[in-house]
Amino acid sequence: MEGRSVICLVGLWFQPQSQLMMECSRGAVHGLSALLLVSGVLLVFSYRKNGPTAYGRYTGRGVLPFLHITMPARWGWVLQELPAFLVPALMLCTTGGSVHGGRLLLCTMMPHYLHRSLVYPFFLRGRPMPVLLVVLAAVFCFMNGLLQSHALLHCSPPGLDWDLVDSVRTTAGLGLFAFGMVMNIHSDHILRNLRRPGETAYRIPRGGLFELVSGANFLAEIVEWFGFAVAVWTLPAFSFAFFTACSIGPRALGHHRFYLEKFPEYPRSRRALIPFIL
Repeated sequence: MEGRSVICLVGLWFQPQSQLMMECSRGAVHGLSALLLVSGVLLVFSYRKNGPTAYGRYTGRGVLPFLHITMPARWGWVLQELPAFLVPALMLCTTGGSVHGGRLLLCTMMPHYLHRSLVYPFFLRGRPMPVLLVVLAAVFCFMNGLLQSHALLHCSPPGLDWDLVDSVRTTAGLGLFAFGMVMNIHSDHILRNLRRPGETAYRIPRGGLFELVSGANFLAEIVEWFGFAVAVWTLPAFSFAFFTACSIGPRALGHHRFYLEKFPEYPRSRRALIPFIL
């Protein structure tokens, strides 16, 4: 069922503009949203069984031979994140209609991926990334970008306009999104400056949300996408936020365990992902 949904949604993107302005494939939207939810649960189970995904500090732990074929992290991030920026941009340019609210809300997710694909990678000092993971992430970013764009541009109610976008719920969601994005960039900045050029040793991150949790960058990104979900109030957006929490939340747990094992002086008051709780 999910396979047919993917084919249907991709097919809609390549239809003539006159059809693209009118079609809403609710079956594809619901099917792909369900796939995100199920995939998120499976990722949590995979973490419990196999541990963190084999990239970054966990490079070399993969059991599949393909995970040992790597590429520079800088270009890996560009290739995997860029589709999530280009697809909404192309959808906005090629889709007619007057759902201004949907267009505005779709634009909120684009700065994140613009930064992730064209700014963040060029400050990166990370280890090489498995090519297989880059390809899988790129496919995910393409499909999720298409899903979120289609849901907002073609499946939004005709009344979605400035009055709804100006609502308290939307404002609160956009505020959460903005806070999460700022803290995500700030956390990345802290991590990036822990080492001098050429160094490989790990150090304890300090400052910002790192005073509360080990996975400050992960917490910030989860807050970011749940803020987006509150703002747009669609099933695909909530499914994406849930998937994000399931995919990077366990990684925060792995980082927390890593810090506790490596540094005897690591602050015991810090939690892994949720301040004062987890």
